[in-house]
Amino acid sequence: MQATAYTYDPDSRSGQVLLDDGTPVPFDAPAFDAGGLLLLRPGQRVRIETEGEGEARRITLVTLQTF
Repeated sequence: MQATAYTYDPDSRSGQVLLDDGTPVPFDAPAFDAGGLLLLRPGQRVRIETEGEGEARRITLVTLQTF
């Protein structure tokens, strides 16, 4: 799934992405670390993997979207 980086805190390695419908979804350090990224800037397109549905949905991986 694709999204756009919305917030990122380098100290906690957590933040939020915006889904294409504008829904913000938070991610934590393990999801960020799983993608192998060192930094994330707001506005960057990212690829995410999630598990669960509805309120229980959580991001398990955040990485840069490449074409």
